[in-house]
Amino acid sequence: MTKLNLSRISDVFHPKILTTLKEYNRQTFLSDLVAGIIVGVVALPLAIAFGIASGVSPEKGLITAIVAGFLISVLGGSRVQIGGPTGAFIVIVYGIVERFGVEGLVVATIMAGFMLVGMGILQLGTIIKFMPYPIVVGFTSGIAVVIFSSQIKDLFGITADGNVPADFVEKWGYYFSHFNSFNYYALALGVFTVLVSVYWPRVNKKVPGTLIALLLTTAVVTIFKLPVETIGSRFGEIPNSFQAPQFPLISFDTFRLLLAPAFTIAILGAIESLLSAMVADGATGGKHRSNTELIGQGIANIITPLFGGIPATGAIARTMTNIRNGGKTPVAGIIHALVLLLILLFFGKWARLIPMSTLAGILVVVSYNMSEWRSFKNLFRNDRSEVAVLLTTFFLTVVIDLTVAIQFGLLLAVLLFLKRVIETSDVEILNSEVEDENGDIADEGEQLAIPSGVEVFEIRGAFFFGIANKFEEAERNLTTQPVIRIIRLRRVPFIDSTGLNNLKSFIMRSTGKGITVVLSGAAPQVLNVLEKNKIDSLVGEGNVCTDITAALQRAKEILQQRKS
Repeated sequence: MTKLNLSRISDVFHPKILTTLKEYNRQTFLSDLVAGIIVGVVALPLAIAFGIASGVSPEKGLITAIVAGFLISVLGGSRVQIGGPTGAFIVIVYGIVERFGVEGLVVATIMAGFMLVGMGILQLGTIIKFMPYPIVVGFTSGIAVVIFSSQIKDLFGITADGNVPADFVEKWGYYFSHFNSFNYYALALGVFTVLVSVYWPRVNKKVPGTLIALLLTTAVVTIFKLPVETIGSRFGEIPNSFQAPQFPLISFDTFRLLLAPAFTIAILGAIESLLSAMVADGATGGKHRSNTELIGQGIANIITPLFGGIPATGAIARTMTNIRNGGKTPVAGIIHALVLLLILLFFGKWARLIPMSTLAGILVVVSYNMSEWRSFKNLFRNDRSEVAVLLTTFFLTVVIDLTVAIQFGLLLAVLLFLKRVIETSDVEILNSEVEDENGDIADEGEQLAIPSGVEVFEIRGAFFFGIANKFEEAERNLTTQPVIRIIRLRRVPFIDSTGLNNLKSFIMRSTGKGITVVLSGAAPQVLNVLEKNKIDSLVGEGNVCTDITAALQRAKEILQQRKS
């Protein structure tokens, strides 16, 4: 019994590090060491920038990269996944902090962590990967626009009094009305950061351009004492230590209001981490464990906020940096976290010198990379329904809220999917001839004659609530009353409770009129549902046939019995 339970646990939670350490050697460690150090350096400016853009202090971004990065590597289902704060969370985190404060963010992140663990235990990892592509592109592009918009003040060094409005339209109104207060030095530093970040890889691909830009601009500002805002002038000293774990206390009403944002964090974390893991699989030829990845991500998001961190997930850019620099196992991710920890402990105080316009420039590059404008443009070649989902999700993300965007995007995608399923479903009444079982959608089979007094009621497509009207309409169009009615189900992939109820009522009305009902060609899964709901006993013994040929033969037997 114990072995069985352990087997079931390992099916959903078996961290990759346990597999990779079995054949671990010195050469692999050296590869992981180099990759981990490089990724740690790459992650430094991003972690700080994501923390500030999310509406919290810069060290919280670093703490997230350290704690969550370590836990995701130790507990995750990918060999090379690098975890930490990402741009996708900026919008939702900023909104939570603005409305509920940092304590509300801590609670929402912990709730999201438990949701992610639940998704993994329920083995939803493979399902989440099939999130409709237009929704993913829509909210990702929307987030990119929002991130870019949020950085304009720091990029231009606008010094006007008052807080920047949270609303997208009002925010741009604020910018246009205060552009006359922009700082030439700040703008020059921001533009320089963007250019170096974009073009430095042509010079050296090993050292990230963002780090070069950060070091150069910080040095220039410090040496020449340029009048620009820095991390220190806005936030003060950056703590070089971790806070003790703190458990926030909130009211039940606040907890209830945080459910929707927490769900959004969980969905975003699941989608981004699994997409990152799939991209990594494509680059390495490996295969990640999606349910383990969700559980690992969940545990990381439960523990990280207790130390002052923000939501975390798998980061595609840092994961690919890890792969390109030779990372082989989760040890590289662990080393990346340790490198960031050393930086926080011994060099964190220097981070206060970093110009805010430099971080804004880094985030402008991040937003461009996130925008997926090519994918966005290509989707316009697809069906209008997919374009509608794309644009709805995009505009709601930008103008309203990411939570609302995902909810409406999913709802619209589901409704359009149902519409397509309904359009491909049909109910037909036949009383002269019928296609045999060898016929399919692409190739018609032999036509079989239907005996006089027999009617074939054929259902094609999913038999669910969406085609209830079609079923009832077909029934109303019946003009004759046969002796025997064959209900053909060979092209019904599934049947729901509404379909069962309609079928049961139809059979009872038919038998009430003295019509014998024969069921034909139900797939095993559909037949199992019919038997569980006693539909087979309703039609009578011998009246459930495997195919149309057997059903027609059964009809002839019943006709013969009635004549005799």
